[in-house]
Amino acid sequence: MDDNLLALQQDVQRAYQQLKIDDLKRRLDGLRNESLELKFWQDSTHAGVVMQQIASIEKRIEPWLELKFRVDDLAELAKLKDDQLSEDISRNYTSVLSDFNRLRGQLLFSGLYDDHDALISISAGAGGTDAQDWTQMLFRMYSRFFDKNGWRYKVIDESPGEAAGLKNIVVEVIGDDFVYGKMRSEHGVHRLVRLSPFNADNLRQTSFAKVEVSPKIDSPNEYSIDERDLKIDVYRSGGHGGQSVNTTDSAVRITHLPSGISVAIQNERSQLQNKDTAMTLLRSRLAQMQMEQHAKKISDLKGPNQSAEWGSQIRSYVLHPYKQVKDLRTHIETSDIDGVLAGEIDQFIQAYLEQNMGDTAD
Repeated sequence: MDDNLLALQQDVQRAYQQLKIDDLKRRLDGLRNESLELKFWQDSTHAGVVMQQIASIEKRIEPWLELKFRVDDLAELAKLKDDQLSEDISRNYTSVLSDFNRLRGQLLFSGLYDDHDALISISAGAGGTDAQDWTQMLFRMYSRFFDKNGWRYKVIDESPGEAAGLKNIVVEVIGDDFVYGKMRSEHGVHRLVRLSPFNADNLRQTSFAKVEVSPKIDSPNEYSIDERDLKIDVYRSGGHGGQSVNTTDSAVRITHLPSGISVAIQNERSQLQNKDTAMTLLRSRLAQMQMEQHAKKISDLKGPNQSAEWGSQIRSYVLHPYKQVKDLRTHIETSDIDGVLAGEIDQFIQAYLEQNMGDTAD
């Protein structure tokens, strides 16, 4: 028992360090102190974000704090070598081990933003109308996956295709179980091979779409951007929303000059709403890019360079001449392409997380 208890104590300590529980605890203390300030509730929007962050961090770390206390307490009792305690120690060891095995799945989500909600952008790449149709197919696949997980999602911007499908769509995804941590596995270029329904000869067509997954960062305090680095343009919206949207300069485009990242939002009814949404999207994309490039400062970012075309895909979906979905990173593959397109993508996500466990940016 002593050896097993010592091994469990070491496993819990390693998990505690990998999940950066001490760092999260310090962050939680800072947020709690902020919530006690006299002027805290004067900005109700910011206060709401802070309270959500407090609740999220508490939910993430409290089970681990309790688990570490229990296993350390058992280890101290075991040192007493008291036969009368041995039965209690054995029973509690079994309970602690069960709780550890239940919690250890969180080790797959040790990234800085893994517990955040997500912003997902899907854009048509090479392939013309087929690529735009493929973009819409991917959105349908993900929306079914969201539904299956009980996640809420909202389209915050979209551009319809010229003949079919979508040129681009941006979706906000909200849940309570590591939405970004799971969806970051989908970040990259997705390739479709099929007989095209958009040409008269029904020829085989290869098309591409790019999926960009970013952690949703609402609060400027969580990810600070120097306003001097921003170029903000307003223009007349051409999107949905009714007459009041389409006849006013309500659309907003924000460009981050050092990195070249540009975001444009036009779906909201007011310029202020579009600007707020665009800033959230910009913060999220910069944070994602900073993690990818392991950059210490925003000024070190080089800008995106992955294009949605041959040689850059992470996953291939083949409908003809055979049926197969294959992830080129984990080599997981299945012939059940209909199931995958209906949202059954758990096996790809799980394999990616296991392959990259611990390989997350600080």
